[in-house]
Amino acid sequence: MVKAVVGDETQLKFAEDRLSRSAIPAQVGLVIGKLNSTIDRGFVFDLVPTPPNDAGEPACSLSEAPKDDKKKKGPKTKSLHDSSSSLLIDQDWVVEHARQVSRMLVGGMKVIGIYIWASESSFKNSTIILCQTVKGVADAASILETDRDEGLLIHICYSPMKWTCRNCTLTSNITSSSLRPCDFKMGRVLTSIQTFRCMYNFDIRLPIYHDSASNAKTLTDILRYGISIHAKELRGAKAMIDGCLVVGDEPCSSDGLHEVELLLPFMKDASVEACSQKEVVGILVFSGSVCSFACLNPKEPISQALADIKGDIIMSLQSRLDIICDEADGDVGPTDDGCKEANDEISTGKPVSQLVLHLLRKQQCLSFPRRVFVPWLAGTYICDYLQPYDTVEVLKDHCVELMSMEAPTDPSTFLEPEIEAPTLATKSFLDVAVPFNSAFSSEYPLQKRETGTREESNRKPTKSADLTMIIAVLLVFLSIFVGWVLFAVRAS
Repeated sequence: MVKAVVGDETQLKFAEDRLSRSAIPAQVGLVIGKLNSTIDRGFVFDLVPTPPNDAGEPACSLSEAPKDDKKKKGPKTKSLHDSSSSLLIDQDWVVEHARQVSRMLVGGMKVIGIYIWASESSFKNSTIILCQTVKGVADAASILETDRDEGLLIHICYSPMKWTCRNCTLTSNITSSSLRPCDFKMGRVLTSIQTFRCMYNFDIRLPIYHDSASNAKTLTDILRYGISIHAKELRGAKAMIDGCLVVGDEPCSSDGLHEVELLLPFMKDASVEACSQKEVVGILVFSGSVCSFACLNPKEPISQALADIKGDIIMSLQSRLDIICDEADGDVGPTDDGCKEANDEISTGKPVSQLVLHLLRKQQCLSFPRRVFVPWLAGTYICDYLQPYDTVEVLKDHCVELMSMEAPTDPSTFLEPEIEAPTLATKSFLDVAVPFNSAFSSEYPLQKRETGTREESNRKPTKSADLTMIIAVLLVFLSIFVGWVLFAVRAS
């Protein structure tokens, strides 16, 4: 559990001025930063207000005064209402905001809690709902962090102006004792950050089993399982930074952008299991490149940067799958130009994420969203994911709505290192197990290859095998004859 928190002075003072000029009684938003339990410190990069909901109502407001109090007038009644008011928070909307903002953050940046702009009395009257909101935000923002047990609650009081930070223990039973004060100060945070970048190429192959051979049947189930297995492999990978193998755990002293290369153990693939051809009907091939960034504070060890890079890679793959699943709810199937003909199940209007892969009879291909990086604060980047049919305007809208920043005006500052977005393809088992059959199987569906073309495909390997056997026999006889001649010459 972190004991001290340092916030970026420039960004927090800017947020304080913005809130003071707004003259609103209450506001809730997300805290973007980093918690490191190893060094017992937390870092706050920025405060992002939660936008109004679909109905145009604010995510946080004060409860109305009782009807009896409205009839009374005077300063005593007003002070009594201020002391009895509490905060009304749209928890579901704040949690959804945290989920979407988490997708836009790179390694070393996370949604670590919420901030609240309110009076001291309304804050004290709303500790339970604030703790519940912190827990909901933590659950939404930590898809892969099952051991996360704390979150921050920053209170900005305007009467008098005061900043306080509390650590909220995330347990199933939230009480007022879940909040504990922690040291809070402002200083240089963003300007001292060190940046790491990694271009990671992957090729994950997952078996598609018969109906009774596995519980994972849909595309989403199989792919989530594959990503979780690959995450375990990635945790044990060695790394090279700027061409040097990382062997120690010292802080990084050099400035500038650091290039990271991950080294996985050779021929170690936990996703490949021993199975027979009778159990497997196809292969799910998930391949491509992922560009990852990570931010490191000078006080953190180099191992933290590598952990952030690895976590960002897995988080990026998971986010792309979530985006496809979210958009597929109202879609009838993949529309990518590189896809093969639609199969019978897609034509029935079933979402892509719910496709039962072992029932497919044609090779399918699906492109994942590509990752685009946008300049954020003090040389750092945030990201967004664009589908093949999306334009840059979608990215600008997300930056304005979700991150409360000005719309980027210069597309030349965007980074698009992923030239080819990750793709997903389904292939028959023979396409991968039998090399000479791969070219043939890519042109014909699995069902057709098993019937009409079986005789032709079997005839060619038989002829080549017979010719090889004849040549081998002739070589054996020729060797015996030459040996007999040499023996006779020497004997004479």
